Amino acid sequence: MLKFFRWLPSLCLMVIIFLMSNTPSTSIPNYGFWDTFVKKGGHMTGYGLLALSYWFGFKFDRKKGWLVWLMALLYAASDEFHQSFTPGRHPSPVDVLFFDGGGALLGILFRKGWKRIKAKSPDKPA
Repeated sequence: MLKFFRWLPSLCLMVIIFLMSNTPSTSIPNYGFWDTFVKKGGHMTGYGLLALSYWFGFKFDRKKGWLVWLMALLYAASDEFHQSFTPGRHPSPVDVLFFDGGGALLGILFRKGWKRIKAKSPDKPA
């Protein structure tokens, strides 16, 4: 049962991503000048968090970093395919490879960097 709880954040994020990509284009707000930045930044943030949640499921095993990235990339590809059935939306390989895969990679690199910083910081005095 404990293993299920380690994967619960991943399941929740996958549901959120699925629901967001199920939104018809007419219901998506336009952010004007910032539109591309907000939407592509959302892709990168979402898939960065998804990669971190996958890695959490694997107990942050260093050897699983590549698998975590691959899992996020495969979910991104499946989500883009799903998006092709949503009115006004279309699949984009650029989103999968650059924004989703890039966001997943940044999430993995963030965790590795955070761990290095924590390892170098001195212990707090008692």
